[in-house]
Amino acid sequence: MKKSREDVKLVKHEVVGKSYFQLDRYTLRHRLFNGDWSPDITRDVFERGNAAAVVLYDPDLDKVVLVEQFRPGVYAAGDERPWTLEIVAGIVEPNEDLDALVRREAEEEANLVITDLMDIPGIYSTTGGCSEYFWLFCGRVDASNAGGVFGKDDEGEDIRVIVMDRTEVMSALEDGRIQAAFTVVALQWMALNLDRVRATFTQSGT
Repeated sequence: MKKSREDVKLVKHEVVGKSYFQLDRYTLRHRLFNGDWSPDITRDVFERGNAAAVVLYDPDLDKVVLVEQFRPGVYAAGDERPWTLEIVAGIVEPNEDLDALVRREAEEEANLVITDLMDIPGIYSTTGGCSEYFWLFCGRVDASNAGGVFGKDDEGEDIRVIVMDRTEVMSALEDGRIQAAFTVVALQWMALNLDRVRATFTQSGT
């Protein structure tokens, strides 16, 4: 049986807490696989908005540009090193153009200009307790002079640019140096579709 939103009945929705992000509580019931309805269940959902992220790739040099920054979620988890390697990303405001967003974030976080952009299938970050959806992209850049520390001071950003050979990025995925889920998914997609990425970017650059 194919399920849809019609197979969910919302009983109650309340805001439990709101600060930088928001915590909502849902009481609902849903259709079971046997056709019956579940009893009422209550679940808390972390509402942090949606995001867009982009793999910055230079096909001429075969290099990927990543960023490194402090992440409070990793600190709260107790990790010994709460700085993570990620692709460039930003929170999506309502009705914001996604292409424009990732191009702007690339300039703010990595001081790079995206010259061409490809869509990557998006993902939900944590389906069991968070509503956040990531739109993903792969963007062509010139990484020949990439590097430095960037970010917006008024947002408390301190972002270091890391340029890596694509093969080294794949090794970093395998040995666990890259742990942010949206980054892992986007980089794995690029690895699986590398020939198409190179062909598209090469054609657009001619």
